[in-house]
Amino acid sequence: MDPAAEAAAEGPGAPSGRPPEASGSGSSEDIIVTGLLRRSLASAAQIKRNSDAILDAVVAQDIGKLPDDSAAETLARIPGVQVDRNADQVTQVIVRGLPNVATTYNGREFFTAELRRAQLQDLPAQALAGLEVYKSGTADLIEPGLAGLVNVRTRRPLDFKGIVVGGGLRGAYNDQSKLFDPSGNILLSNRWDTGIGEMGALINLTYSRQRFYNATRFNNTFVTDSSPTSTISPNPGKGIRYPYSVGLYNPGGKRWLPSGNVALQWKPNSDLEFYAEGYFQGYRANNFLDLWENDLRAENPALSNVVLVDGTNYVKSMTKNGGVRQQAFRSTHEAYTDSYQVATGAVWHTGRATLSTDFAYTSSIFKFFEHSLDSALASPQTIDVDFMSSGGASFSLPNFKITDPSQYIWRGYFESRLYAAGTGYQWRGDLDLDTDPLPLLRSLKVGYRVTTRKAERYSGSRYANTEALKVPLSDLSIGELSLITNGFRGNAQGFTQYLSYPFAAIDGNQSKLRQLSREGLRRRLALDPNNAELAADLAAWTSEDVQVVPAARFLAEEKTYAAYISGKFGFDVGSMQVDGTAGVRAIITNGQYSGTSRTTVNGVTTATPQTLRQDYVDVLPSMNMRVKFTDALQLRLGYTHTRTQPEFGDLNPAVTITQATGATTVMGPAGPVRATGGGGNPDLKPLTSKNYDASLEWYFSKSGSVSAAIFYRDLFGFINNYARFVQDPTFGYIRLNRPENSGEGRISGAEVGFQSFLGFLPGFLKGFGVQGNATYLNAKTRNPTFDAAGNSFTYGPFRELAGISRIAYNASVFYEKDGIVTRLSYNKRSSYISGYGVDVNNKEFANRIAAISRLDFSFGYDITKNITISADATNLLAKPFSNYFADSNGFRYTQDVRYEGRYFGLGFRFRFGE
Repeated sequence: MDPAAEAAAEGPGAPSGRPPEASGSGSSEDIIVTGLLRRSLASAAQIKRNSDAILDAVVAQDIGKLPDDSAAETLARIPGVQVDRNADQVTQVIVRGLPNVATTYNGREFFTAELRRAQLQDLPAQALAGLEVYKSGTADLIEPGLAGLVNVRTRRPLDFKGIVVGGGLRGAYNDQSKLFDPSGNILLSNRWDTGIGEMGALINLTYSRQRFYNATRFNNTFVTDSSPTSTISPNPGKGIRYPYSVGLYNPGGKRWLPSGNVALQWKPNSDLEFYAEGYFQGYRANNFLDLWENDLRAENPALSNVVLVDGTNYVKSMTKNGGVRQQAFRSTHEAYTDSYQVATGAVWHTGRATLSTDFAYTSSIFKFFEHSLDSALASPQTIDVDFMSSGGASFSLPNFKITDPSQYIWRGYFESRLYAAGTGYQWRGDLDLDTDPLPLLRSLKVGYRVTTRKAERYSGSRYANTEALKVPLSDLSIGELSLITNGFRGNAQGFTQYLSYPFAAIDGNQSKLRQLSREGLRRRLALDPNNAELAADLAAWTSEDVQVVPAARFLAEEKTYAAYISGKFGFDVGSMQVDGTAGVRAIITNGQYSGTSRTTVNGVTTATPQTLRQDYVDVLPSMNMRVKFTDALQLRLGYTHTRTQPEFGDLNPAVTITQATGATTVMGPAGPVRATGGGGNPDLKPLTSKNYDASLEWYFSKSGSVSAAIFYRDLFGFINNYARFVQDPTFGYIRLNRPENSGEGRISGAEVGFQSFLGFLPGFLKGFGVQGNATYLNAKTRNPTFDAAGNSFTYGPFRELAGISRIAYNASVFYEKDGIVTRLSYNKRSSYISGYGVDVNNKEFANRIAAISRLDFSFGYDITKNITISADATNLLAKPFSNYFADSNGFRYTQDVRYEGRYFGLGFRFRFGE
């Protein structure tokens, strides 16, 4: 077995060592597991089998050989885990129905920027030795979130027998961007016997790059009545309804991930070990977003060729003439993340006691810059639109000459910047005491942990609206106009391209575009010298850099003090062995959160600093029990309390309130709303959950197992944004959008999993194996309902929790024999609600995501014992992502149909040494 995988069975951050060898199907003989894939499955099964908690694991077959590009993609294959994807990457990990996942790196807390968790999609899989998903906690673990805890594990030098050099290179081709991108890693490790003990050093460097381009056709979620003054042909004799606009929404660009880690170990003797580790994770992105929008309702267009859905007044297809001109933008984004963690610690085994300590410092900075060049057509173009073609919106502009530059004018220029950062210190000390020969208590563990955390965030933006000047887009002289990429497959979408400037022309010419914006605003102000709004817009452009908006500045400082006591127990009931852990963890949190509120009345803005303190105590009991009916068959039972703190930004005490100007269509409890606002909520409470788990596991061979689990979560306080109406003496009713704790929640579910090589087959067929798992979830919560005054609320009836598929499953067929390792994997999750919204009539609607499936393939061949060549393909089915919504009357339109990339990779890996 891979010694690193064996060491992981001791838990996150454990020193290298040897856990008790897992026995197969009751045999005491030492069964040698050969083949990297077999060893990977066997190691993962051993970690799951010997853990004190209920967990699932994935172990790298070798250096750089986790089966996916990122840690987040690998997690999607684990039972009970679902993921959300966008722009060809995982954007959220959901465990057993909840997104509130804590993250640790070799057992230590780590995070990205101002978040409480790490962005797992930023971790290249080549850098990792394995992943563990803890679905039930133990008292000695850093507090899991409501959803559990994901531990990311890397290698240490004493995991190897001597000098090791390993790594690989891979290139991947994206069939949408039509570009080829490299990734690779190299690991160097060695260990020495010296006069002062055994020492080891390791360095691992990783680089990954991805260029992508997605294409999306969309219907606007705002379903509107036709304008009363529009001509309609044929006239149905009644009002008609249709989406306000249709368009294209195409994200693309380049992101690359440099990362590296170092580890040093020193063992003066077999009982004492010192270690030091350093970790760097970088994220870089030069991305862009192309948007084209066709307004179908404003300025009284003429509608012809109107076809209604049978028996309704909803439009299936039509032609629009006149009205508002089409508009577009290309928004370019630069993003940077630099995350560092350095740590040192020691482990001392002394007789019956093991003492350990660990100290770490973490720093993470995120910077984001946006530069958007907006355009419009010189005049409105005829559009033929089918709102329900090939699963979604489809449109064409039959008379439009897309390559004629004279058709495009400059509409405006937008800039923004965002800065977010987080720093933190953490220290823990633990004592593990062997209490044999006490009759029930086998060991006692106590520990203490102290953390300090600082998080900050600020942002600013500005916009220059220049459309009234009618400046031809080609006159900006920042480069050559060219057609955007056509990322659509098939012929469902008629209009796919239009003229725009390249990324470098926009992102590389900020100074010129700023000067053009100033000149444009001056020209507009000269024509309308009393326009205060124009004057304010021009003032925002006097500086070269975007100024920070005071209301967007936020600072949080927290200290936590945690202590735990946990005992391992064990006894026999006849021929059955019963063991487990029981303990309690208590956490004191002291926090201070600061921001600036802003109120705008008659164009005058008043800023008011706000500061809030929160001090509270959480007590989290836990109990996990295992009943071993035989050496191969065991039952696990778990009862735990978990909590997740609100995100720092959600606790921002600042709000922004803006008085409405002119007519307003937003309705409140007693007529039109005269002000709107939003912000954080300093009254948010931590999300809490009582968790009940049961898992039956049968390990019938070294790499073969069957498991079935059921679970129930009784939770309170799930956080979402909600709109409420607050009565104010100045404005009357204010519509305020901010995060609130929801009421009770209930999640119940079941998981099944199976993996095995088919060793009973003859000859070369012995190399085949199968792996599969399925999850069922039933998740409901109660959302806030506010009284007529908006000042207090109760909780409504239970309804479906957003973001959760009822059913998800993974199925893989693999083969390993004679140097060949190949795998075909299929993943699917059923449709789910992505969120709830409120229309202009204050009626709620739901947005639902259609079922999502993926098919991936990989092939590897060992041309020598040290070198492997590989080929892989991901997202082979390339089924478009789609979501849909129902308006306040219940009629359904598809919102987005998004075409995502297929990736085809070639590579090789090498390893010299043991």
